Amino acid sequence: MKSLDTIPTGKIERAGKLVKTGVKIGGNYVKYYGKKLVDPQTNRDTLNQDNAEDIYDGLKSLKGSALKVAQMLSMEKNLLPRAYVEKFSLSQFSVPPLSAPLVRKTFKKYLGKYPEDVFDEFEKDSVNAASIGQVHRAEKDGKKLAVKIQYPGVAESISSDLALVKPVAIKMFNLKGKDSEKYFKEVEHKLVEETNYILELEQSDEITTACTVIPNMQFPKYYRELSSERILTMDWMEGIHLGEFTQTDFDAEVGNTLGQALWDFYMFQIHKLRRVHADPHPGNFLVSSEGKLIAIDFGCIKQIPDDFYVPYFELAKEENINNDKIFMEKLYELEILTPTDSEEELQFFKALFKEMLTIFTSPFHKETFDFGDEGFWAKIANLSERYSKDEQIRKMNGNRGSKHFLYINRTFFGLYNLLHDLKAKVEVNHFEKYMD
Repeated sequence: MKSLDTIPTGKIERAGKLVKTGVKIGGNYVKYYGKKLVDPQTNRDTLNQDNAEDIYDGLKSLKGSALKVAQMLSMEKNLLPRAYVEKFSLSQFSVPPLSAPLVRKTFKKYLGKYPEDVFDEFEKDSVNAASIGQVHRAEKDGKKLAVKIQYPGVAESISSDLALVKPVAIKMFNLKGKDSEKYFKEVEHKLVEETNYILELEQSDEITTACTVIPNMQFPKYYRELSSERILTMDWMEGIHLGEFTQTDFDAEVGNTLGQALWDFYMFQIHKLRRVHADPHPGNFLVSSEGKLIAIDFGCIKQIPDDFYVPYFELAKEENINNDKIFMEKLYELEILTPTDSEEELQFFKALFKEMLTIFTSPFHKETFDFGDEGFWAKIANLSERYSKDEQIRKMNGNRGSKHFLYINRTFFGLYNLLHDLKAKVEVNHFEKYMD
């Protein structure tokens, strides 16, 4: 893969890149409608493929927040056409890296010394390049290390990048009015945190120390003296990405063991720590040769306030979903319904969320749940398909739910998808033994 010698860092440069991407997309639509005139049966598959490639190609050279949003969208497997999911998922761990000279220059800027002055060995070529930074192998005093270097200009361009992708997101999620601003502020806040590697180091230390009680989980150690706000140094962990592992012919028992570790890891964080690793995509986990699950990135941590946690998990109880009075109370508490809703909106969203929650909370209603059950995923796909084509929903205000839904729902979507890829059967309340 060709490396990058420069990254656009100015607002005008970055906006120009996206404008060029927009022109390409416009050309794709012209071709699509031209074909459809000739053959009315022409479907959108080629259009989706062309658009996904052009959008991804434009974002991957920008890096940063715009690419991170693509990564987040790639986890929504039932929201976007498959072409987008497949292309955007590359942003998890397969984007063009910085060239060696730019790495050296960036390292000096952020740590005050060149890599060769800090480490005994430092590999100039990265082993993993993602949306916000890239990772290099290094060695010091006999220890194998992973050094994450943030791309230049990423932290400074968060606000302007989000302003550029905002119109797309508003259209995609049917957001209306000034109330939608709370969602963009939440994303901006988390992205600012993700670019602060000192914060990540502190979060990593605290959460991994607490989670050592979870069996079959491993975590790297972090090195403060070899880190800065834009450089993060940790132990090098041997293993293959979880996404690659799930493509192999793995044993069902191993899948269950890894899945149980993953489930317990997340439930323990949510219910005990009240904060959670909110970026559960395959690039953030490795599988060791001993069959252990390794969590390697704690940049995105979501705090869960009590006024959200309590009603959210009360709605996960089957008896509350089926109790109309309690169900409506919780929908208002979680800002899914609002006092300004019309009667039509009330009835529509009440029915939608009742069906949605009945499906998505079903793992919590059993002692053991099989995430490999295709019937469960068929229900999710069917629900998504129906409502994505529902003309009525497009006429209504899509600003639904507390801002905390953004990262908590993302966490559960990601977790469910990883467990599905592992075809894991998990004991739902197994994590409770580690809560004391």
